[in-house]
Amino acid sequence: MTRKGPLAISYEALWQEGMKDWHGHMPERMVNDQLEEQFWAQSIARKKTGQTDPYAARIFQEINKSIESEHSVLEIGPGWGNYTFPLANNVRQLTCIDSSESILSYLQNCMQDKQHVSYIHAKWESLAENEVEAHDIVIGVNCFYRMYEIKSALYHMNRLAKKRAIIGMTTGPIQPHYEVLYEKYGYDIKFPRRDYIEFLNLLYEMDIYAECKIIPLERVYEYESYEQLVTTQSKKILNDTFDRAHVEESLLPFIEEKNGRYYYRHDFHAALVSWEPK
Repeated sequence: MTRKGPLAISYEALWQEGMKDWHGHMPERMVNDQLEEQFWAQSIARKKTGQTDPYAARIFQEINKSIESEHSVLEIGPGWGNYTFPLANNVRQLTCIDSSESILSYLQNCMQDKQHVSYIHAKWESLAENEVEAHDIVIGVNCFYRMYEIKSALYHMNRLAKKRAIIGMTTGPIQPHYEVLYEKYGYDIKFPRRDYIEFLNLLYEMDIYAECKIIPLERVYEYESYEQLVTTQSKKILNDTFDRAHVEESLLPFIEEKNGRYYYRHDFHAALVSWEPK
């Protein structure tokens, strides 16, 4: 059942609007599959085999509370394996589905000894009804950014999860120097246009009352030079021109220099939205 009524809001339309950039245009990577494939091929080429993001371990600790060793798990959009590798060591059966051939090839090469892991090359939101079998757990973390038909994506999660569906999404706050640049100097900043709260609203619209767990996290950015730090941490300024001195002043309270390298610590969060399938 989908909620209807005079006060109903189309949360899918809000999600789709949030896919656009700050100029109201759909970024090419959102609609160009070849460009997306190039992005992942280049990303994988820069990774050491089996390398994952340190913060992901804390998220997996929480996810793993819903998973038992005899479970079968379907992972949507595994990326370079932040959750795939620990899942493969903890469950009876793991199926990875991704629209990127580069990702699936990389994971297969990393886990040649894992015979209980299988791979499907497909777009999740465009699945045919009989294309994938149901699994005990269906999970997707930070994998929905290109999914325009987001309600179809959630429908398939609910349909194919026997015991639980889990959505993970890293969220704010944005790096704090950008808040200084916005509040003190009035710069336009590329604040996030979509967030985890939209999943709760979309599921509510689908008559699903989901749970939400917020996990505090920390990330440390490391830079080889001061120039690299300033250049990288200016990329979310939307103005055509800006005063570099403003960026440097805003960064100063948050950076540390050690042996010629620069470190920026950023507190942020992850949200886990989960529900028992209807």
